[in-house]
Amino acid sequence: MNSDSVISEQQQKAARYAKALGHPVRVYVMELLSKQACCYSGDISEELPIAKSTLSQHLKELKDAGLIQGEIEAPRIKYCINRENWDEAQRLFKQFFMI
Repeated sequence: MNSDSVISEQQQKAARYAKALGHPVRVYVMELLSKQACCYSGDISEELPIAKSTLSQHLKELKDAGLIQGEIEAPRIKYCINRENWDEAQRLFKQFFMI
């Protein structure tokens, strides 16, 4: 039996979002961004005692999952929550935890 025929699109999306949130730094970033409209990566790096390259990798994971979006305002990058996907992730997690 092919697992693709059993796994729904919603389950795949929920797993992708969960994986992106699978590190405390990424959870922190999402909490930080949820409290404000947007934030520059430099401002985030001032909040966290980690290397900028490490933060960049965490931001990339969140962006690849579609939870945040980045807009280049040279020489900085402004990050915001992707509201549509964040709302979807919350809905999928809520459905999952209601099982």
